[in-house]
Amino acid sequence: MLDPPAWLWIACTIAAAAVQTLRNAMQRSLTERVGTVGATHVRFLFGLPFGLLFLAGMAWFTDLSRLQLSWVFVAWASMGGVFQILGTGLMLAAMRERSFVVSIAYVKTEPVQIALFGLVFLGERLGLLASAAVIVATVGVLLMSMPAASVARGKAPADAGTAGPDSAAGIASGAMFALSAGGFRGAILALGDAPFYARATATLATSLLMQTALLSTWLLWRDRRVLAEIFRLWRPSLLAGAAGALASQMWFLAFSLQSAAAVRTLGLVEILFAQAVSHRLFAQGTTRREAIGMAMMIGGLVALMLGAS
Repeated sequence: MLDPPAWLWIACTIAAAAVQTLRNAMQRSLTERVGTVGATHVRFLFGLPFGLLFLAGMAWFTDLSRLQLSWVFVAWASMGGVFQILGTGLMLAAMRERSFVVSIAYVKTEPVQIALFGLVFLGERLGLLASAAVIVATVGVLLMSMPAASVARGKAPADAGTAGPDSAAGIASGAMFALSAGGFRGAILALGDAPFYARATATLATSLLMQTALLSTWLLWRDRRVLAEIFRLWRPSLLAGAAGALASQMWFLAFSLQSAAAVRTLGLVEILFAQAVSHRLFAQGTTRREAIGMAMMIGGLVALMLGAS
């Protein structure tokens, strides 16, 4: 088997970020009908059939017997799936309060935390240029996320307060997503020397199966009405699930080719896609601080691609 091109992880990550933006737009309307937990479950429940379909297609032309299934793989995949659910819940909790923008800024510390977790748990050490790129891109995102009023007055906004429960939830959410990315990367590596695309697809199907079982059990226990409403809205849910599964497939392919820290840092390009979709850049303009932050983020991403490819 030929080695994949060095730029393939970049293409997969950008595609993942683009499709994820589309999925988020689809899920927005579902939140009002089924709540945040229900809308979150849509990506797993209706993404699972597509994940299994991807795996079946992979088995059609690839020998999956080379996948080294083990309890280590199950542990890593479980870690990724559970922490992804927890990260989503904490992020939604942080968004409920007044310090919405500040909470998002704390969540965006995820790439730096992934770099630390990747070093501790997977022994993945980024080079000097890639490490600097992660920091610069993250600082750029923080600048873009800071409330404009606080920057103009040189002080914290009234609704931000001090580092309280909302800030803690935002930081914890970033930590959960960092652990999730590390878990998925560990699961992919635990499958041995099978082709990268087979390892990525097997990990995706396994994690979706676990997450669907966990959240379905939770809703059956706590709120069966939401689960029933999800099935009544199967048409939009199916589209959101398909987009979610495709985005996850691209993320996992990228994880199979590159460190989680590099992938998730490049994934910050999703912010640019989201702004383009909402026409924010064109309808509202861009402040000097946002422009500086955007330039830092883009510069960091370019440096990352040069240093990690």
